[in-house]
Amino acid sequence: MRLTSSSAKAFLAQENRLALVSITDTAGSTPRDKDALMLVSENTICGTIGGGVLEHMVIQRARAALAGEAEFGVMDVKLGPEIGQCCGGSVSLGIEHIDEVAWGALLKLLDEEHKHQRTVYIFGAGHIGAALAIALAPLPYHVIVVDTRGDILSEIVADVEKLNSAIPESVVLDAPANAAFVVLTHDHALDFLITKTALERNDAAYVGLIGSRTKRKKFESWFKHEGGEIKNTEALVCPIGSNGSGDKRPEIIAALVTAEIVTHLSREIPTIESPNLVSVDV
Repeated sequence: MRLTSSSAKAFLAQENRLALVSITDTAGSTPRDKDALMLVSENTICGTIGGGVLEHMVIQRARAALAGEAEFGVMDVKLGPEIGQCCGGSVSLGIEHIDEVAWGALLKLLDEEHKHQRTVYIFGAGHIGAALAIALAPLPYHVIVVDTRGDILSEIVADVEKLNSAIPESVVLDAPANAAFVVLTHDHALDFLITKTALERNDAAYVGLIGSRTKRKKFESWFKHEGGEIKNTEALVCPIGSNGSGDKRPEIIAALVTAEIVTHLSREIPTIESPNLVSVDV
């Protein structure tokens, strides 16, 4: 389970004693960076610091600390053959008992991360839009599916925000900076309006339009006819999810588009510092 403010609260509601594990420093190749956090209880975990032998060792140490058999503090681990991991780097991990103060700091941190989440708009709740919502839902983005058709929108099963709007291009105007826009509605004219509005913002991290190269040429001609001031049509990604496979199944297209979006949104990742942990060596 991904560690978020809501998942942390749900985890706390089921567990009485928790340890917070965070990566405080890294060197060389490591499975996760300093933004990784994990909650550990006697029987379960929430979040991950990279998996494998490293995570198993840290979980055991955290549970020993919770049981009073070890101290909380900092644990330094070299990721080499000694522990059966071949990353080659090293990590320092903070293991902290979650008391009221630490819990408040953790929730504040997670809420701050949520504020910095990038927003991904999916315009169109059809087969591909629904599949894309499912693919994006587990990722650390605020995903919003927008459609003019309330009945189709209600069929989206992914745990994402759903927005029924008669004027979807107005949603683009109200979007935060550096958002991603994926346009795949049931109407070519609507596709044009939404795409044109997104490109005119000049601050979108990604503007993707479903369709062929022929559709792209058609739209570019429309852009010139309707609004010659749009100079960044080269920023338009169309076709989307194109890797030459020719596979048109919604789930495959969704997977390819998700990878495309992640690539664009990862170019500038806000840095959120982890909370200060006990600085006693373990």
